Amino acid sequence: MRATVGDQILVHGDTVGHHDRRGEVLEVRGSEGEPPYLVRFEDGHTGLVVPGPDAIVVPAQSGS
Repeated sequence: MRATVGDQILVHGDTVGHHDRRGEVLEVRGSEGEPPYLVRFEDGHTGLVVPGPDAIVVPAQSGS
């Protein structure tokens, strides 16, 4: 998995009743776009994330 600053991380809820979580990548701490990522989630929580198989990276929209 690779991400850049501004991309979105979508973590799918893996248990009944757990909702999907979406956050913005603020910082990439791994080499060449690899995890861990500093992510700010929609609820305002910021944390270091190492995405598992239940997560995807949604590329940021380019301005061109």
